[in-house]
Amino acid sequence: MKAASADGPPMGDAIEAVLFDLGGVIVELGGLDAFLTRHGFEPETFWPRWLGMGAGHDFERGASSADAFAEAFVAEFGIGITPEQFLDEFAAWPSALYPGALELVAEVPVLTGSLSNTNPIHWDAQFEPWGIGAAFDRHFPSFQLGLAKPSTDIFERVVELLEVPPACVLFLDDNQLNVDGARAAGLGAERVVGPAEARRALESHGVLP
Repeated sequence: MKAASADGPPMGDAIEAVLFDLGGVIVELGGLDAFLTRHGFEPETFWPRWLGMGAGHDFERGASSADAFAEAFVAEFGIGITPEQFLDEFAAWPSALYPGALELVAEVPVLTGSLSNTNPIHWDAQFEPWGIGAAFDRHFPSFQLGLAKPSTDIFERVVELLEVPPACVLFLDDNQLNVDGARAAGLGAERVVGPAEARRALESHGVLP
């Protein structure tokens, strides 16, 4: 199967595994949206900084403690709250499952996995109790891998663990930077927000009828 181009889905051999980002695809990020509005951040400028080499990137690679992350984030982004207040707000960034999200995952007839930039705060307190743990065949949280999107390293490592050719893996994410990283690693990848767009991508790649 050929790797996905920037203009559309790949054509060729069948998809053998589908990887879903969590936040923005499976999980609504209402708390994050509220945080950005409250502190005057624009998503277009926030995400490149968050996905860069700063406090958030370190925390989601498992390279710092929650306290160190909070102190660094408050200083790095210049917000006028204490690190303790920030952690309270940060814990609420994921707000709920998208309706029908886990049901969509259950329809996928091939191997499924979650591939998410995440951290112990969100993973332990929110994702597992919501049933995400049992919904997928495999999980690849960034803080356990020691790697984070959009680096090609995390996609190459996950493909190695899956033992599936990269071009036979479809990755769905709500952030174009991560989609670009996956494509650079040879995966098929599409930008989607929520289950409805994810379903259309799965249909266009022949995973669902």
